[in-house]
Amino acid sequence: MSATVRRRTRARELALQFLYTLELRGLEAMEEWKPFIQHHTYRNPDKKGRTEIAEYSKALIEGVQEHLHELNTWIERIASNWRLERIAHVDRNILRIAIFELLFIPDVPFKVVINEAIDVAKRYSTAQSGSFVNGILDRARLIMHEQREQGVEHPEPPVKEPSLELPETRDEKSSMMPPPSPPTPQPRARLPKTAPEEN
Repeated sequence: MSATVRRRTRARELALQFLYTLELRGLEAMEEWKPFIQHHTYRNPDKKGRTEIAEYSKALIEGVQEHLHELNTWIERIASNWRLERIAHVDRNILRIAIFELLFIPDVPFKVVINEAIDVAKRYSTAQSGSFVNGILDRARLIMHEQREQGVEHPEPPVKEPSLELPETRDEKSSMMPPPSPPTPQPRARLPKTAPEEN
């Protein structure tokens, strides 16, 4: 695994944690992204690595926020038998990040995006989350590919899909715990505590 791939993996994890916090605490938490990233990368002796992680995390966080409605539409129309609020906080943010990458960051191969999302879901969410995320993202990839083959520069969310059978995921089964700034206590999902970056 190259250094760039490792850094982007770390950036996705940090973006997920921060987006999770934003969803619980609201947009006022957005101003905390820089100290949050610094806290988790300051032990990394590689200045270039720290910079790449911070920049990619920032791109994911800001991109998801800017295109949130579009990303949510993709998720809701593919998983048409699921309301967005029924999808675990962790899983829907994993999906938002991955769909944003598929749509807006063409230099990352779709297989990398999907495999990374599945790995993160298995690691940080429920036993069913890997299959759930894979089902949504594989369908999104096919739809995007079909539209791009037809000359569509920016793929549009599909017409509402027929019901797609996907395993249910629930926040209360998630092992995730929040990042350093504790969110409000009402949701039960917790993000796994991550140590500051060391290499």
